Amino acid sequence: MSPRVTSSAERPHRNAGPVTSDPSTGIPQHEVWTGTRPARALWARRLALAIPSLVTAGGLAWLAALAYPAGVSPLAWAVLVLFSLVMGWQAFVACQYAYGLIAGFLGDRAKSVLERRSEQAEATIAGAGRTAAVVAIHAEDAVAVFARLRVMARSLARAEAQDIDIFVLSDTRDGAIAAVEEHEFARIQAWAAADPALPRIRYRRRTENVGRKAGNIGEFCRSYGAEYAFMIVLDADSLMTGAAMTRLVRLMQESPRTGLIQTVSYAAGRDTLFARIQQFAVRLYAPLALRCLETWQGPEGSYWGHNAILRIEAFAANAQLPKLPGREPLGGEILCHDIVEGALMVRAGWEVRLLPEMGGTWEEMPTNLVDLLGRERRWCQGNLQHLRVLPWTGLRAASRWHLLVGILSYGVLPLWIAFVGLAAWQAARTGDLGLLAYGLTGQGAAAHALAILSIAVLALPKLLSLGHVLAAPERRAAFGGTRALLASAALEQAVWVILWPVLTLFTASAVVSTFLGRVVRWETQDRDDRQVSWSEAFRLQADAVVVGALMIFALVLVGSLWLALWLAPVALALLTSPAQSVWTSRADLGRAARARGLFLTADDTAQAPELAELAQLRGLPAAPAPLRSAPREPAIWLAADEA
Repeated sequence: MSPRVTSSAERPHRNAGPVTSDPSTGIPQHEVWTGTRPARALWARRLALAIPSLVTAGGLAWLAALAYPAGVSPLAWAVLVLFSLVMGWQAFVACQYAYGLIAGFLGDRAKSVLERRSEQAEATIAGAGRTAAVVAIHAEDAVAVFARLRVMARSLARAEAQDIDIFVLSDTRDGAIAAVEEHEFARIQAWAAADPALPRIRYRRRTENVGRKAGNIGEFCRSYGAEYAFMIVLDADSLMTGAAMTRLVRLMQESPRTGLIQTVSYAAGRDTLFARIQQFAVRLYAPLALRCLETWQGPEGSYWGHNAILRIEAFAANAQLPKLPGREPLGGEILCHDIVEGALMVRAGWEVRLLPEMGGTWEEMPTNLVDLLGRERRWCQGNLQHLRVLPWTGLRAASRWHLLVGILSYGVLPLWIAFVGLAAWQAARTGDLGLLAYGLTGQGAAAHALAILSIAVLALPKLLSLGHVLAAPERRAAFGGTRALLASAALEQAVWVILWPVLTLFTASAVVSTFLGRVVRWETQDRDDRQVSWSEAFRLQADAVVVGALMIFALVLVGSLWLALWLAPVALALLTSPAQSVWTSRADLGRAARARGLFLTADDTAQAPELAELAQLRGLPAAPAPLRSAPREPAIWLAADEA
């Protein structure tokens, strides 16, 4: 069944009262998006992304049909259709980056009122309600979790955040792990008691894990929601500064129509070569896409499940999730619940906002290829479940698009596999690489235009992101300077060429297995630097090795030199995937790369005190001295605690 549609009497009235301005800044206190002019402006922003995406996708399909007419051949038609679909998706991706670059050039004119206000340093409103910073955990490394809590507690004390409490919400069932949690909680309570400036830290553990994390947060709202006005949701690997928390609280106090504000948390703190490459890539390529997202979605944003602040009353009243009809994996409890909760809040009339550049928030990521593939399998099933959420009544168009993009991002991967396979078969039969080479080997104006447009679409996201960083000295410095940035970007691209076939094959098989009924169990993630053994890599990636070997065997049988050269990187990447997992999971290689100025980010070149403090507390290797521009916190409090 569909969730209950909130009645109009329960919704905040967006048009109630005039729109007032801050006399000191001239910025309106609130944005009203239901009026004619703002609504038109929002739709104009969305059309500015949709029209170029559709035109580019249509141009690719048209040029492909002109350069390589399908005629009556079923194989040629299949290749043409698949090419049009996968390249149409790439056209949408490329247009997002171009859109984000233009929006960045527009500066404040493209930013929301909320984002502009977030850049001002103002105090929170005293007496406007308390805030709970809740950390949801399930069988996590309790020592690491409470180390992050100590850092956040100290940061809150420095920010003089008197109205923010820290709450640990445990869903751990294992008695031994729960005992460690309770021990660490007792230690942090004793530590916090010595300093009255530190926030109150609370802990509770559920014995019935109904609804997983969504149920955990929901139970907190029912049990403790009356004590708090706002809730900052954090994951077990989240880290947020006290200044960022107080800023989020102030923005919620000043924006009564806003039900949720999502921040961007960048991955940091891990040292394997794989993690350092991914941390670098996300820092380099995400900003333009995020600027695009914030610009077109306006107040109808999405929720990513952590490092966000929620208005408890709005969330508790409107974001309760039903079970999906049918059997698992597409039915049952909603796994990727956060985006659905955000959509339900938007449906109820609350604004859901994104702050793409606020800073002061971090998370951690899988430290090796094996763990990343496991996460992708879980996320794949969770996103495909949203096929049964899309028809729900009352959802806004932007929310449906958020859901659909998640579905398509996984659904397009089997199409890539089918395209490469059928196009290679066609090339083996005709002797012409055709659409498999994006028109590069074709003759005539249409083939040449297709090749130019295809390569532009594929390369544009990374080239625009790199150009965006190179254009500003402060952005170049954050990556260690121009030379370090260019060398790191070139190496990252080489690694991506090797990783892409493995990720695509694995995730495409996850899509197929989900539709065939295979249920994925969501287990606790391994968040520490972990080196993958050769036996584990071969056991979990044997299918990639087999596919790579079969590709090489088929290419030898076909005997086409150009086809073999074109597909050799794909075949070799699959064949060597276990070695990729083992070598890139080495932390010594990651630290060596950092020491040589490779894959640096702002978290290396201008490390925040909170990150340095956490590394010191957990005994992690420090960044080389030349990379540290922010002082470390003294270890006196750590020594006192140990004493």
